[in-house]
Amino acid sequence: MFALLAATRRWPVLRIGRTVLVHDREAYLAALTRIPLDRTAAGTTGGAVDRLAGAGGLFDQHGAEHRRARRDVAEQLGAAGVERLRPVWIKLIDERLTPLGTGGTVDLVPLAAEIAGTTAAALLDLEVDPVALAAAAQDVGATAARAHLPGIGRRRAERDAEQAAERLIALVGGGLAATLAVAAVNTTVAALPRAAAWACGDRALWAYAGEAALADELLRVTAPTPLLPRVAAGGGELGGCPVHAGDRMLLIARHAADAHRRDPDPADPAPARTAQLVFGVGPHACPGARLARQQLSDFMAALAPHEPAVVRARADRRSALPSWRSLIVRAA
Repeated sequence: MFALLAATRRWPVLRIGRTVLVHDREAYLAALTRIPLDRTAAGTTGGAVDRLAGAGGLFDQHGAEHRRARRDVAEQLGAAGVERLRPVWIKLIDERLTPLGTGGTVDLVPLAAEIAGTTAAALLDLEVDPVALAAAAQDVGATAARAHLPGIGRRRAERDAEQAAERLIALVGGGLAATLAVAAVNTTVAALPRAAAWACGDRALWAYAGEAALADELLRVTAPTPLLPRVAAGGGELGGCPVHAGDRMLLIARHAADAHRRDPDPADPAPARTAQLVFGVGPHACPGARLARQQLSDFMAALAPHEPAVVRARADRRSALPSWRSLIVRAA
């Protein structure tokens, strides 16, 4: 899929059968703000949530009910909510990075998973093992992603996804809590190690650790959720390409945010409007953007005094999002 997206990115918008590939920034914005979307269509993130987490697992209400649900979550993840949660992950980061000060190594992937699970448990006010919560949420994300792929193993993948969802629901309950756990854990585990790896390869970035511009730029180029699969519920036009009800749209967030053309530069960051695109826009914007930025900023600030280098890395070929399976670092 990513080979296809790379090969077609010279076209701002391209139709292939009933699928519309959207690379252009303005077309990406229009797809999320002007094209009516079927939030629970098969083959989309919302469709997977609706099937696995059940009713109430997504912002799939309409009108005032939809706005109220989004507003409630936004309040939980607003400035006051993030400040309430910060001590949870700061304490954990400080404790787990201690070996770097004595010449030891740290694997940033299980650390990111523990941060994600601990934060999700605190957000949802759950008394559960954060590592078990993170593992269950990752399993749901990975199996749901595989269930969307064509092939002879699809039916088995669907059964695996349903069983993984049952395990997560046993921990957190169904509905929106399960959705928030899956989203928070999978994006965090994808984002934190990849951002740190980039800084390990571009050591000048450590000088900006703790600054908002560094977090924004690293999230822009790593694009934890690089591709948004959506289905149109009504017609419209994107970059001169007609869109019809039922068309599948692949919205390439990393191309809209110029991640393929512009490296991170905290001294001359991309406009805030561009950086925001990896979190969506308008009524489809991610309510956890503030938390993600603050968490990454704190993570990088804690790593910066060590200016770590990667000593061993292994990609995760089964994860829902582009991720490392292991990323072991040592202080320079």
